[in-house]
Amino acid sequence: MINFPRVAALLTAALLSLAAPSAIAHGTKAGDIEIGHPWSRATPGGAKVAGGYTTITNRGGTPDRLVSATAEIAGTTEIHEMAVKDNIMTMRHLPDGIAIPAKDKVEFKPGSYHLMFMDLKRPLKQGETFAGTLTFEKAGTVTVEYAVESLGTTTPAH
Repeated sequence: MINFPRVAALLTAALLSLAAPSAIAHGTKAGDIEIGHPWSRATPGGAKVAGGYTTITNRGGTPDRLVSATAEIAGTTEIHEMAVKDNIMTMRHLPDGIAIPAKDKVEFKPGSYHLMFMDLKRPLKQGETFAGTLTFEKAGTVTVEYAVESLGTTTPAH
């Protein structure tokens, strides 16, 4: 006997997942390194920079280091840290990259660690994606796809 309500619910879930791919979490893995849902924000016309965000988890027993990144939409991509100390916000380039401790994770998010996409080749539009790479000392170079979220959002729409 066919359970029509269950079949209808499964079909609806399948169709929704096809209709809203940007709402589904995405990521990739390279060895012990997991890269969860790389994303950026839409930019206003004329913007020359954008931020890139993700979570990098090291499931292994030895630390690794993110040493560089690229993005097809940017002339240059750098690893940055933003911090507030004594009510003064600072942002600095981390030319040596950032350590990803063993059995731990590092979050790249607004107001913290992030990738800085500079010399943008075009504005970023909500709902689109763009390719990039993350290069690690041990895990090597990993290709990632960034989902572009709404202008001003502080968290991705998984």
